[in-house]
Amino acid sequence: MTRQIMVGNVPIGGGAPIAIQSMLNTRTTDVEGSLAQIRQLHTAGCQIVRLAVPDQEAARCFARICKESPLPLVADIHFDYRLAIAAAEGGAAKIRINPGNIGGEANVEAVVSVCKERNIPIRIGVNGGSLDKRLLEKHGHPTAEALVESAFEHIALLEKFRFYDTCVSMKSSTVPTMVAASRLFREKCDYPLHIGVTETGPVRMGLMKSAMGIGALLLDGIGDTIRVSLTDDPVEEVYAAKDILKAAGLRREGVNIISCPTCGRTRIDLIGLVNRVDEALKDCQKPITVAVMGCVVNGPGEAREADIGIAGGDGFGMIFEKGQPVEKLPYDRLLEALLMRIENF
Repeated sequence: MTRQIMVGNVPIGGGAPIAIQSMLNTRTTDVEGSLAQIRQLHTAGCQIVRLAVPDQEAARCFARICKESPLPLVADIHFDYRLAIAAAEGGAAKIRINPGNIGGEANVEAVVSVCKERNIPIRIGVNGGSLDKRLLEKHGHPTAEALVESAFEHIALLEKFRFYDTCVSMKSSTVPTMVAASRLFREKCDYPLHIGVTETGPVRMGLMKSAMGIGALLLDGIGDTIRVSLTDDPVEEVYAAKDILKAAGLRREGVNIISCPTCGRTRIDLIGLVNRVDEALKDCQKPITVAVMGCVVNGPGEAREADIGIAGGDGFGMIFEKGQPVEKLPYDRLLEALLMRIENF
């Protein structure tokens, strides 16, 4: 079991449920816009939000956002240790830094001091795209071993100042590298891990890379908090993270939809129906399995195994609850009837 840190009121590690994170794509100086996006993320199921703090104006606005945010906020800091201090004093629940790029041990010690005083954890963020030149020369390119070596150098620096309230991430845009680094790190250290694939590309490939990388580690029992990085609305990152956790068997909250891939036996618009069911239930937190099946071969059996489901026929469908058929309806009435039954389930 890993050590545990607290990010605001959210436990990370130590056997706690895996927490979902995202990062705002608003400018931190846009206080109202940032708060609006935080509220959207909160509604979607996000538990921790990170904000970029690139300058002192952003640090001042970060403090204003902290006062109204419904979620604990992480300050993302690069290069200037004074921004980390300002964010900590402004209400940050966690500071994300790369200790190697904020100007020497004295600056790291200054950040550690304020974080200790306020019980604020630090995330060491190692990224394959910004490794120290010395490590690149030693390993040839951003290998898993290079990422882990970098992480341990940063850990040693924090521990030198007796700071242990630490979370670690080692991200790469290459899935096998990210997975190998996390596995190697977990063999050697029990600090909690923030896992995710970075710079994943367009949404379709981003979802694929994230599901493979994060999913592989979760099935190994590795990972304490996750962020799915997508070039898209951050709310979609949260939905993707929830889906990955559900697919890995690590989350019961929310609807699990199962549906068949369609074939020549399908006699209803199954693809359209599944998409409408998925959209309608996106924010439903009931831990139920809903089957939307398209034909009479496997449909009735699969629908009976779900908590509630539809098996389609020729222009009609049968609704099942707990394995029992309860209603036969024309296709154009199926969705409304299904959603009403789920609401009362």
